[in-house]
Amino acid sequence: MLDEAVIQRTLGAALRTGGEFAEVFVEDKRSSSAMLDDGRVEELSSGRDRGAGIRVVVGDTTGFAHTADLTEAGLQSAAEAAAAAARSGGGGVRTVELTRQTAPRPNDVGIPPESVGKGAKVELLRRADEAARAEGEAIRQVRARYGDSRRQILVANSDGLLAGDDQVRTLFVVSTVAFGDTGMQTGYETVGRTIGFELFDRYEVEDIARTAARRAVTKLQARPAPSGTMPVVIGPGGGGVLFHEACGHGLEKDLVDKGASVFKGRLGQQVASPLVTLVDDGTMAEEWGAYAIDDEGTPAQRNVLIQDGILTDYMWDFLRSRKEGRPRSGNGRRQSYQHLPMVRMTNTYLVGGESEPDDIVASTERGVYIASLGGGQVNTATGDFVFGMTEAYLIEDGQITDPLREGNLIGNGPKVLTDIDAVGHDFSMGHPGTCGKDGQGVPVGDGVPTLRVQALTIGGTAA
Repeated sequence: MLDEAVIQRTLGAALRTGGEFAEVFVEDKRSSSAMLDDGRVEELSSGRDRGAGIRVVVGDTTGFAHTADLTEAGLQSAAEAAAAAARSGGGGVRTVELTRQTAPRPNDVGIPPESVGKGAKVELLRRADEAARAEGEAIRQVRARYGDSRRQILVANSDGLLAGDDQVRTLFVVSTVAFGDTGMQTGYETVGRTIGFELFDRYEVEDIARTAARRAVTKLQARPAPSGTMPVVIGPGGGGVLFHEACGHGLEKDLVDKGASVFKGRLGQQVASPLVTLVDDGTMAEEWGAYAIDDEGTPAQRNVLIQDGILTDYMWDFLRSRKEGRPRSGNGRRQSYQHLPMVRMTNTYLVGGESEPDDIVASTERGVYIASLGGGQVNTATGDFVFGMTEAYLIEDGQITDPLREGNLIGNGPKVLTDIDAVGHDFSMGHPGTCGKDGQGVPVGDGVPTLRVQALTIGGTAA
């Protein structure tokens, strides 16, 4: 993406006024999207964003500048601005010898999305719209969206690192609205992978659309969700966001250092049921949070955070690992070249256990079965959370019975970890997602097997 000699001189300029560490992050991102809303193409767009972010560190102070000008002059100006922000004065010259490093890509890309015409992408949307509406007259609104991106990055720093990655993602989403005697209900389904247009050789858009439509229609017969504290069984895949939000963020080292995590100072302690092993894994082939290197040039890794209920590690970015002299975990991520990296999750999941999923439900006399959770709010300092239940059912006499209208799931992350008393062997990843933190969004994945939490509060409207 840039000549190595130019990068070396840019790093030299960043260090010239006394910088202790300097980094150049170059990004070239292309993306396209299309959206069909109620049978009409409402959006058909493509874009490209190129630029570089330069970081200079002096002690505990970081200077950062970014530029869309990738000429040597533009990079030099940004490097000098970042250095000035970090520290003025000093002097001297440091020459950086760069050594190119490689990391294996988690998977190959068969059909680059940019090689496929817009007409073929719009046709997918039309097929999805037709399939969703075929599920019955109750389906009144259908929205289908296609998106793809190709993100090429290059990272170089004053420690001599030089590494790159080429990240491709393809996404398809269908949302539906059904109307009936009980009012309006919604259904949603999405598929996304870090592969190219071959995604649609594996997944039929009609199946995606029918799933979304059937969820909306099923909820027309839903009962009001109960209210009160009761056992909750979370189905495979759909409840992973609970652990991402309620536990994962609290295991990010920057929040730990700020005292904004309930897991601060608890390494080596029992923080969860012995049935719980929690992993963050950026190497998971084709999953939404996978990559070869993070945005600081560190190869993606599989990091065990909780092993058999014991807190074993946090997630780290490059600078914190470097400062404390410990191995890097590959969790330094940024939204774009215009942002500083921070500690972020990749694909975060609960490892499968040994229980039969049907037995978990059968041994639950009365409770709620959650197939899918929506958005929510979490206080990482206390672990308290509220999530929306987008697809849930009542459990009566050990059987999954009636669908429930949308309600809230209320609890505390650390308590959930200790209250898990059954974990199934049917692990599955959930929907692709975007994780927001301090104004930045990055692609992530999450997953769980079937599991049971002894007690959670359901915020429903039934008496």
